[in-house]
Amino acid sequence: MELLSVQVGTPRTVKWQGKNVSTAIFKKKISGPVKMGKLNIEGDIQADLKYHGGEDKAVYAYSHDAYPWWCKKLDVASLPPGAFGENLTFDALDEKELCVGDRLSLGKCELQVVQPRFPCFKLGILFKDISILKTFMQSGRPGIYFRVLKEGQIQEGQKLEILERDPNQVSISEFFLLKQKGYKDMSLLKRLLKVENLNEEWRETFTSAIAKLEAQ
Repeated sequence: MELLSVQVGTPRTVKWQGKNVSTAIFKKKISGPVKMGKLNIEGDIQADLKYHGGEDKAVYAYSHDAYPWWCKKLDVASLPPGAFGENLTFDALDEKELCVGDRLSLGKCELQVVQPRFPCFKLGILFKDISILKTFMQSGRPGIYFRVLKEGQIQEGQKLEILERDPNQVSISEFFLLKQKGYKDMSLLKRLLKVENLNEEWRETFTSAIAKLEAQ
């Protein structure tokens, strides 16, 4: 998994459906090396810290091998790196292979897989079309949010390598589909709760979902 490009952005105010909205989803490609810290990549600032950013969403990565599908779907010749607001664009980032809790290295940095992306309306702002949210959910390619366990310098050409696999082996793709299907897979919910480094908000969500299923 090779890092093809790094993107950062800062909040800007845009008009959306008659209202002023602050968003940092518009990312600009930069040349490395650049520092990747616990909360973000140097030069990247999230606009809404309630739903974006923080240690559990420090950096968002997307796979360039999903771009051809999107080009065909959107009827465009090409898409630039960072087209989906991602900080890191890799040549291949397999959501079916990488699992919640996996630890990986990128240069001297260490990352941990946290969750897939579930898009908000700001993706609609980026593409000037709110229907992109439905298409994104149908694509099966959500990309991955990472924690930064060890800070350091990153730059194009570095390899993302697996250091340790989480023993519960819940892939990002499984996680993504679980929410789409309404948290009805009891077995998968229980496996996720066994992930030691599961985000606490998700732990509460999955615990509640199990309680509802057991009460049926």
